[in-house]
Amino acid sequence: MKLVKFKINAVSESPTRTVVSARDFKMVIDEPKNLGGDDTGANPVEFLLGALSGCLNVVGHMVAKEMGFDFHGMEIDIEGGLNPAKFMGMPSKERTGYQYIDVKIRPNANVDEETLTKWVKAVEERCPVSDNIGNATPISIDLSHK
Repeated sequence: MKLVKFKINAVSESPTRTVVSARDFKMVIDEPKNLGGDDTGANPVEFLLGALSGCLNVVGHMVAKEMGFDFHGMEIDIEGGLNPAKFMGMPSKERTGYQYIDVKIRPNANVDEETLTKWVKAVEERCPVSDNIGNATPISIDLSHK
């Protein structure tokens, strides 16, 4: 199957604020005041968790429809913990990113536990954002001059 490509453009408006354009949408990424930002948007690692929740929602609805049960949405709580040492320029043997991400899904569906267990396994397996977070994806960062 042919790859579907997604693109964004991002502009730095300050040392902590970035405005991202995706199609006709704008997202403001900023740091909270205690991390030097103006708190005008979620920070990058919060957006990552938000992206995961959005993807789980889309895939969850799709899988429920394929499995043939009434699905009335879900509530998702996600928490991730990361050690900021390396990000802050301090020596650390730990990775820069999240050390863990815990996802709690409360589906609103009138089906038995066995069906929900099969459903959530399929959702986790088919979510592209979960796959990207859980597995290494090659990233190429090149210096470009306008």
